[in-house]
Amino acid sequence: MADIGKDIERPLGQAIRLPRSGSGISAGAVAAALVVLSVVGVSSAIALRDKPFRKLQEVAVSTPKTPAADTAAAPAKATPEMAAPSNASGANVSGPKMGGPQIIHVQTEGGDGPPEAIVIRDPSTIGQNLRIAHIPDKALVEASETGPLPIRAADGRRPFDVYARPWSGARGARVALVIGGLAVSQTGTQAAIAKLPAEVTLAFAPQGNSIGRWMQVARQSGHEVIMQVPLEPFDYPNVNPGRNTLTVAATPDENLKNLRWALSRTTNYTGVMNYMGARFSADATAMGPLMAELGKRGLAYVDDGSSARSLAPELALKDGVPFVGGDTAIDAVQDRGAILKKLDGLEATARAKGFAVGIGSAFDLTVDTVSSWVTEAKKRGIEIVPVSAVAIDPEKG
Repeated sequence: MADIGKDIERPLGQAIRLPRSGSGISAGAVAAALVVLSVVGVSSAIALRDKPFRKLQEVAVSTPKTPAADTAAAPAKATPEMAAPSNASGANVSGPKMGGPQIIHVQTEGGDGPPEAIVIRDPSTIGQNLRIAHIPDKALVEASETGPLPIRAADGRRPFDVYARPWSGARGARVALVIGGLAVSQTGTQAAIAKLPAEVTLAFAPQGNSIGRWMQVARQSGHEVIMQVPLEPFDYPNVNPGRNTLTVAATPDENLKNLRWALSRTTNYTGVMNYMGARFSADATAMGPLMAELGKRGLAYVDDGSSARSLAPELALKDGVPFVGGDTAIDAVQDRGAILKKLDGLEATARAKGFAVGIGSAFDLTVDTVSSWVTEAKKRGIEIVPVSAVAIDPEKG
């Protein structure tokens, strides 16, 4: 009866197995158990890690606003080697060494709480972060009676490098466009900054109004900016570039005083461009001190290309000044068709020699025509670059 009871309790379909001779656990069962234990152990180790596995490149990417749930975590204290002073923009800059990669913590407007973004910058790219491009770097500012003057930083950085708009660095067909006369007309300036693509460089007239405010708006919109300097043309004073014009008859000290007045009208620009000046730029005695001053201050010189007699290329090379020569004035004739023809000519030049430079003024027609042309040129593979991107820089060979 006992055997019958056991048979009834046995699951249906299983035959009665006779016990094998010998006892113990088979080798296969041991191996299977070890595999299970290994999997459980590895899973537990991963689950208990403080930080999960991450791809290396994900560590050094820009970070959006920190979620509220993460704000309670206390930030790690910086070691003495990592500590670094804040730059002039108000952003904290740190890195293993001042010459190495820099980590920029961009704070909120109130300056409280966690940073809105963390930007890790390669030391080979000196250009200013566009989020803080409107804020002067104090290391590049020299105080004067008329206003802030650009100057090389103690570590050798130049306004030309720091305030340059970033670009791709590619060696395809590039066109740099400079639109001048900003700040003369307030409504015209506002329209130009709003309509022109950010890659277009803007040049400010020193006689304009609210230049500091317009510079900030332009830089926040992504534009690179330069200052215009009035130089003596032929037929002066019948043809007069305006207040504080640099002239051939003036002493070097008088011209430098007028130059510094123009330079002090605002900050955050990469260089200067002549306004008129056919006679002045052809005189080495007059032009020499101007170029030497630009070299000392780390600024570029943009020649609008209006005078074939200009000595600017030779003097710029001598004084270590980044130089850009304009290829054509795009809007000497205020007609849409004529302006488009000039712009198409720039495109052809850029395809032939790598780059081309066009100079124009902030007329409504010019601004509208350039804006639409840039959009189409990009589709054809033309890169619109800031004027600093096509400069011949003696310091970089």
